[in-house]
Amino acid sequence: MVQETLIIIKPDAFSKGVAGRVITELENEGLKLLGCRQLKLSKDKAKEFYKEHMGKEFYEPVTDFMAANPIIVMVWSGEEAIVRSRKLIGKTDPRDAAEGTIRKKWAQNYRHNIIHGSDSPGSAEREIDFFFPAGSGICMWEKKEFKL
Repeated sequence: MVQETLIIIKPDAFSKGVAGRVITELENEGLKLLGCRQLKLSKDKAKEFYKEHMGKEFYEPVTDFMAANPIIVMVWSGEEAIVRSRKLIGKTDPRDAAEGTIRKKWAQNYRHNIIHGSDSPGSAEREIDFFFPAGSGICMWEKKEFKL
């Protein structure tokens, strides 16, 4: 089943200089980039995005972190895009992530872990709408061969 998922390249990916590599990994997985936007979240927007975690011990640190540097928010599409992207991303804690996953390669720890990916179709829908309301900035496209 073709799905859409939201992927966020987090602030630490910018600090480590691996944002482009993360995008390449997703392309190499055969996923299709439909929307992409670089932005700097305000603390209030970060709190709104993570509101389901309000009251948890990591809520304030994660919202501070996500507002600290730019992020890249992207919509990716493909067969079983959510499961495939999460497998490529790896477990939240890089110590537990499988070899070859994005987090195993570049994450520092479970809080500074380079990337976010939607974990379910419901989350994907909510998260995509948060950053791309009413489909703004999402472009459907097909592979084409261009002759020069």
